Formats: sequence, structure tokens, C-alpha cells
Amino acid sequence: MSRALPKYNKRRVAIIGGAAAVALTGAIVAGTALAGETSKSSTPTARTLADVGSITCPDVASQLPEIPATAQAEVDRNLTLLQTQIDEANKRLVDTVGQGGPNFVQNAILGPLEDKRIATVNRIATAIGRTADKPQGLDALAPCTLNAGGAAGAGEEAGAGAEAGAGAEAEATPSEAASEAAGGAEDTGNAEGAGDAGEAAGAGAISCPDVASQLPAIPATAQAEVDRNLALLDTQLAEANKRLVDTVGQGGPNFVQNAILGPLADKRNSTIDRIAISIGRTAEKPQGLGSLAACTLTQ
Repeated sequence: MSRALPKYNKRRVAIIGGAAAVALTGAIVAGTALAGETSKSSTPTARTLADVGSITCPDVASQLPEIPATAQAEVDRNLTLLQTQIDEANKRLVDTVGQGGPNFVQNAILGPLEDKRIATVNRIATAIGRTADKPQGLDALAPCTLNAGGAAGAGEEAGAGAEAGAGAEAEATPSEAASEAAGGAEDTGNAEGAGDAGEAAGAGAISCPDVASQLPAIPATAQAEVDRNLALLDTQLAEANKRLVDTVGQGGPNFVQNAILGPLADKRNSTIDRIAISIGRTAEKPQGLGSLAACTLTQ
């Protein structure tokens, strides 16, 4: 028995060793196949990200003066929102790669991003200005650029996190409304003229709810500011109708909504907020005007 036992053990070891080798070989083959599959699926993604580039924007936080303690929370919320806006724009850049004409990125991504950033940096300036000197010239930090074929940089306000305080009330002074009007607003006739041009070109025309007719009695102290912002609403509509004509045929089925109607609604919402705020300083603030911000395309 003492001599037969080693032979039995050797045979058993040989069988077990052979099975282990087969199992190991199978694992290696499976692992190699898996590795090849992962590599193939990840390559196009990496190449796509490299091709489309990334959007970078000027840093706002570093350009701010000392922030009063009473404004810190609101400023932080809006700095977070600035970073969220960049992240969303970069995601959209990847999701829409290959769409539209040569101006698609400017019209559908960079332009709307700049509009959002203007409203956000204005809220930051207004928050600081309530208890300290209001910072000037922050609008110059709103435009962003596309770094084609490059990886995203550190970005601005890195690590800010998810969007917070997006619903903060857009508040501005008369000087902000005037600066947005870029030195003077056009009247309603210009807006109608742009609409006629759009219809003539087959692009249709944009129409928006009338704000003036929905306002309560306007205090004398708010009249000038309200008039400026009503004129600005007309200017925004005229510019949107002109853009509708200039970009006819560009982009996919959602181009007009994403590149024109969406940004127009954002601008109108900020302007309408300023109207409500100016009235509310000396009278009851009108409610529900935000429902008048959205516009429609008529063919």
C-alpha cells in the first residue's frame, strides 16, 4: 500500500493539474477577448472627444472683489451655476458632433451659453452691490471659446458641483438693462419688419406674448426703467427674427428651438424679471409674468 499510494497521488495530481491548465487557458482567452472588446468600444469615444475639442470660459471667481458675508451664499450658488453651464455645454458639444453647418456651435452652443452667463454674472454683481460697491464689467467674462481638438482645461470654478440656486431671482439695476440694450433699443416696428423679412424668406417668424398689456399701473419712479426693458424686449425679438432668417436651413429639426427660441426665452425671462422688480420697489410686485417669456415660431 505504501508503494501504490504515491502512484495514485501522482495520477490524481496530473488529472487535477490538467483541469486547472484548461481552466486557466479558458480564463486567459476570455480575458483577452474582453480586453479587446473594451478597447474597441472605448477608442471611438476617445477619438470623438479629441475631435470636438472643449469649451473654456474666463474665470469669474478670481475677478470678484471682496464678497460681503451677506452675499456669500448667493454668489457661491451662481459660481456653481456657471460651472454647471459649462459642463452642460461641453456635453452638448459631444452629443451634437457632426450636426449643422459651420456656425452650428456658435449659434446652438456658445451663443446660448454666453446669454446664460451674462444673466448669472449679473446676479453675482447685484448680490454684491446690495451691501458693497457693485463690481463693474463682469459681462466681459461671459463669452466662451471652443478649443478645437484639445482636451478640456481645468475650467472655471473647478469642483463647484451640481447646479444650485438656479432658480435665484434675476435682479438688475437700470444700468444693467441699458447695457444689455447695447446703447439703445429698437422699437416694435423693427421687430415686425424682421418678422416680415423672415416670412418672405420662407423661414417663418417668431411671435411673443405682449408684456406691456399685462402690467399693472406703473409707479412714476419705475416708468423709465420699465420703458427701457419693454424696448429691450422688442430688440430681442427683432434680433431673434433676423437670426431666424440668417440661419435658415442650418442644423437639425431642433435647431430653431435650441439656437433661437430657447436663448430668446432666457433673455426675455431676465428682462421681464427686471420689469417686475422695478415695479415692486414702490408698489406691489406683479406675479406670473415669467409665463410671458416663451415665444413661438409661426410658418
